Formats: sequence, C-alpha cells, structure tokens
Amino acid sequence: MYSRIAGTGSYLPAQVVTNFDLERRMDTTDAWIRERTGIERRHVIADDESNVDMAEHAARAAIAAAGLRPTDIDMISYGTTTPDLIFPNSGALLQARLGCRGAPAFSLEAACSGFIYALAVADKFVRTGDARCALVVGSEVLSRITDYSDRSTAILFGDGAGAVVLTASEEPGIISTRLHADGSYQNLLYCTGGPARGAAPGNMRSGDYIRMAGSEVFKLAVTLLGRVVEETLQVNNLEQSQIDWLVPHQANLRIIHAVAKKLDMPMQRVIVTVQDHGNTSTASVPLALDVGVRDGRIKRGDLLLLEALGGGVTWGSALLRY
Repeated sequence: MYSRIAGTGSYLPAQVVTNFDLERRMDTTDAWIRERTGIERRHVIADDESNVDMAEHAARAAIAAAGLRPTDIDMISYGTTTPDLIFPNSGALLQARLGCRGAPAFSLEAACSGFIYALAVADKFVRTGDARCALVVGSEVLSRITDYSDRSTAILFGDGAGAVVLTASEEPGIISTRLHADGSYQNLLYCTGGPARGAAPGNMRSGDYIRMAGSEVFKLAVTLLGRVVEETLQVNNLEQSQIDWLVPHQANLRIIHAVAKKLDMPMQRVIVTVQDHGNTSTASVPLALDVGVRDGRIKRGDLLLLEALGGGVTWGSALLRY
C-alpha cells in the first residue's frame, strides 16, 4: 500500500505588502530586496483572520480537488509554528470545522520543514492502513512574530497556507521521505519567546520575534539541502535527470538557485513562487506545489522532489510520483 496525492490547495490572505510598502517603513528598497531574496511581495492576514482560517480555505480546496468530501478525511497532520492556541491543537480546531469527528488530528512544529515532516507522518499512517484519506496542512501567521524594525527578517516573511490530501493507492505515490534535525544550530534561526518562558511569541512588549543569522543560515541551507537531495537520489537509485520537478522551500531565490545548481537542474524545472508570497515557512512547499499543479506544469506521473530547511535546524525531503 502507498499514499498518493489526490488533491492540492492553497490560500493567501487578501492584504498584500509590497517591497515599496516596506520602503516607507524602513531603510530598504525594492531593488535591494529583490537582489538579495527574489521577493516582490508578501501577504499578511487581517486582524480578524487566523491560522486555522487560512488552513480551512486551503484544506477545502485540496479536498474538492481530490473529488472528496470533508467527512471523508480520516486523519489530519498539521504543520505550523504559529498556532492559534497552545491547545486544542490546530489539527483538532480544523477538524471541528470540517466535521470529520473521531479521526486523529494533531499539529507538529518543525519550523519551515514542518510540511515535509507532517507529510512523512501522514504517509506512514496510510502505508500501514491506519488511514485511507489523510489531510496534510502547512499554515503560518509569521507576520505576528516578525520584528518590523529588523530589516534582515522583516523583508522575508509572509502569511499563507497550503494543503494536500493523501489517499491509499496500489501505485507508488510518495516513494521516500528523509527527515533530519540538528539542534546544535538552534541559535542561527529561532523565535525568542514561548509560553513556558512566560511570554507569548509576537508580544510587542516582550519583544519575542524571529531572529536569524542570515549569512550562516544561507550557507547551511545550501549545504544541508544539497546533501539531502543527494541522499534521496542515492537511496532510491535515481539520477538527477530523472527528476521532473524540484519543489523547494520558498525562502530565498538565491538558495533555490544554489540547490538547483547542485542538482544540475535547469530553473525551468523548478517551481518558484517566493516572489509572490515570501517565506511562509511550513506553507511554502504546499503553496508552490499547488501553483505548479493548477497552472498545468506538474502533471500526473511526474516525478517530484520536495525539500525544506527550517529553524532548529530541521530539514528533509519527499520524493513522490504525482
């Protein structure tokens, strides 16, 4: 038994913050941001909008694309670093809205690798027969833990959600997932606060925000993502030329270019959406996947390689036949 992606969905909030908007708030320019990141705009949720609101939009789109009903979902694996509540977990909150009561529903936190981690867990549930129709979500509200006085991070992050539905299949869909972490790099990319420290992340008075050592993260990302790509190919006895599409974490265009170069893969075979929404952490891979599917570039039978690296650090890949 395998799991296979039956449908994809995504959601971006209506409010758009362009590089020109940031020019008016801080010492930066559109040209400077584009040159260093490739980002042109990012989306920010409204005051009355939440993480689970976005996830519900993405989830319903994925379920509809799969030709299913919300009540067909028999597990929810939800990646996020910015949940609405400490508990109930985001998966349970989403489950209540979808009406698929009784199925396991949970959230996990692996920063920008969260969707790859959530996908790997759901794949195991389907492969073992514990689920037949799994919903995998990545949703983030990074604008609420972004310090807009810190130019090095304020230009990068945005809000959004993406989702896929996995169904049981006799034909290979998800072929391989590779997950890694190394906590010794924790001080390179992190959020300064948390409930166990007595302050909620993003609290203006506590100053708990994303902090990043940009150049070090860039070098580490290129190294570790290149390594996990090589590992994935080796484990599955594949050549680089056999990959139809690279669907990378949309963090920085320079990182995407560097990883593609390591793969010797032309950019025409890389799904790039970072210019439209910036770094949306766990949402970025499913957002890019949904764009590639819906605009017709990714077709049934194509071999895809998904990869991401996030704070912790965590990193991973998923090889799949769409």
